[in-house]
Amino acid sequence: MKAVNMKKFSIKMQKKLVVLYVLVLLAFAVLSGRLLWIVRENNARYQKQVLSQQSYTTTVIPYRRGNIVDAKGTRLAASEKVYNLIIDAKVMTAKVKDKEKYLEPTLAALDEHFDLDMGEIREYVTTHKTSSWYVALRQLTYEQISGFQEAQLEEDSLIRGVWFEEEYKRIYPYGSLAADVIGFSDRDNVGRYGLEEYYSDVLNGINGREYGYLNDDLALERTVKSAVDGYNIHSTIDANVQMIVEKYLKQFNEENKDVARPGNGAENVGCVMMWVNTGEVLAMGSYPGYDLNDVRNPQCLLGSRMVEQVKNAAGYDEIRKTDTVITEETLASMDEDQLYVNLNYLWKNFCITDTYEPGSTAKPFTVAAALEEGAITPDINLECTGELEIGGYHIKCHSGKCGWLTLEQAVAKSCNVSMMKIAQMLGNEDFCKFQQVFNFGLKTNVDLAGEARTASLIYSPDKMGPTDLATNSFGQNFNVTMIEMISAFCSLVNGGYYYEPHMVNKITNASGATVQNIEPRVLKQTVSESTSELIRQYCKAVVDYGTGKTVKTPGYSVGGKTGTAETIDPNTHKRSETEYVVSFVGCVPAEDPQIAIYVVVDRLNAEKQDNARVATKLARSILMEVLPYLNIFMTEELTEAEIAELNALQLENTNQYTQTPEEEAVEGEGGSGNGNPPEGGDQNGGTPGDNVGNGGDNGSQPPWMEYPIDPETGYRVDPETGRQYDAQTGIPVEGGESVPNPDVPVNPALP
Repeated sequence: MKAVNMKKFSIKMQKKLVVLYVLVLLAFAVLSGRLLWIVRENNARYQKQVLSQQSYTTTVIPYRRGNIVDAKGTRLAASEKVYNLIIDAKVMTAKVKDKEKYLEPTLAALDEHFDLDMGEIREYVTTHKTSSWYVALRQLTYEQISGFQEAQLEEDSLIRGVWFEEEYKRIYPYGSLAADVIGFSDRDNVGRYGLEEYYSDVLNGINGREYGYLNDDLALERTVKSAVDGYNIHSTIDANVQMIVEKYLKQFNEENKDVARPGNGAENVGCVMMWVNTGEVLAMGSYPGYDLNDVRNPQCLLGSRMVEQVKNAAGYDEIRKTDTVITEETLASMDEDQLYVNLNYLWKNFCITDTYEPGSTAKPFTVAAALEEGAITPDINLECTGELEIGGYHIKCHSGKCGWLTLEQAVAKSCNVSMMKIAQMLGNEDFCKFQQVFNFGLKTNVDLAGEARTASLIYSPDKMGPTDLATNSFGQNFNVTMIEMISAFCSLVNGGYYYEPHMVNKITNASGATVQNIEPRVLKQTVSESTSELIRQYCKAVVDYGTGKTVKTPGYSVGGKTGTAETIDPNTHKRSETEYVVSFVGCVPAEDPQIAIYVVVDRLNAEKQDNARVATKLARSILMEVLPYLNIFMTEELTEAEIAELNALQLENTNQYTQTPEEEAVEGEGGSGNGNPPEGGDQNGGTPGDNVGNGGDNGSQPPWMEYPIDPETGYRVDPETGRQYDAQTGIPVEGGESVPNPDVPVNPALP
């Protein structure tokens, strides 16, 4: 009986042991899994804690903030390694056989190699003998410290207690070039404005760390965890195009400053260029600008109107412009807070932060909306009697009594009465719906810091009265930003596709490998292809015989729309009858647009400001240089006058880069920033070879102009090579068609 019980007990125990064994295995598996998860998720944190608990000294290894480059790889922002001179008084004053053996040799070496107040250094070292950290100089270059380091490493050197902390300094090789787009970063690698702020986390890396201790020979026993450098961002802007834009913005200011009042040529002047079929921003600039390498230099404020920070009716801080023009005397009287407010205003990007009434540039949108909704047809005729009474107001047409107009003529002649009638046919609901379709009142989400919100600056259908609808139809009584306007216009002329505007198309790591490609994004279709085709036709008419004739660019078919709008006084909130914003938005070629350009002149320095020709002429000057550089081919014949104008421009650009330094000093600066062209290009957009022989040296004509003309073909023929060139443009000819040839000097205003 007892044996049987023992047997039963043994079986029972075996089962319990098996269960216990399984439970132990499960617990071990769970703990192992948990340990693996902790290692994977928190390895860096725990490793840092363990190392920090050891009796080691640690030194941060700084990461390098990523570069910002243009569309062709030219560096616009980079990080350069610099060194801080650190004094360790504890080591320098350490006694060897009861003598301070290192103090005097080290101080002598510091005095020899660096510009230091040695009295101050000696006093600090001798009165702070336990100090191990004193920053004597910051951001020294390798060339500045190399001599001292060589002396320090000599075999019998007694230099002790001095070392160099590495860090990176942000540099901008082209100074003020694209300042609005790039922005800047502070010493802590925090981006401010532009791409530097928007992509700050992408540009920043992860600091490394060196763990170790110093032995008696001051040799470092160490463990190193390397830094991870930040990513590089590849912007869509082209530095050469940007230089052309900024050159003409600066020239515009020089020509118009102090004309009717002291100060700059206008309150603001801005230009945005965009690829119509991708939404990529090719150039974006405004005047006045600032030097990215010296952002706090107050000299860049000269000529601007002073701004001040005030409390608005709601009790919030608001920035308002005063009537005071900033001069040297004004700068001297400013306190730090006033100076910072004005610099902060300057650092903002006018093209995305400032809002204004678009004026007549909004008329193609009114027409497109009405065509899409079927409120009008392309064959409609409209009568303009000079004014229209709406809501008790007599609203006039700026062109006077236009008579009967076709739809094309109404746009070309910028007839207000026709637009008001079209808006009445369209109605409040559909008009406001299409404002949303065109993204007015909505942020475009362009990848730049600081884009303004305009939702409160447009009407909703329930709050739009008859007068509001009428004035909105020709671009008054609602506000937009430049980036809103050009993005919407691109969709009007490219078949109706609204692309999200963007400034960056690729992100790469420090080794150059692509981390992310940022492809063009179509967000919606604003209008149909048929409506888009009609708008292109109407915009071409504006330049051919309408209000935009002065933007006509030699050899190119241009379409677009001019705009003039009264400004609103921010203090009285009343419409000004003397201050205007004038603008031009256009595309090239008009029939098949590739490039869009938008120029805005905010309150021209002139007695009469409502003159859109100042915007069209500025746009024309920019296009004359940009279009050939972008290999957008001419589609129209050149007149003798246009050929002469192009040759004069070519000669001007050639002389700009062949003059001596003495001549440059007399004639003034060329280009932007530090005056040097981007890598692989010159300041006006040509490749290095384009400036050799283009227009000759000091007045001679291009070589192709001297080639004899073949009477059978009408082409000029190079006597040495037999190659043919177009007789008027100098474009090389192959197979009966003109083709670009980078090896042959050509007119810089031609492809």
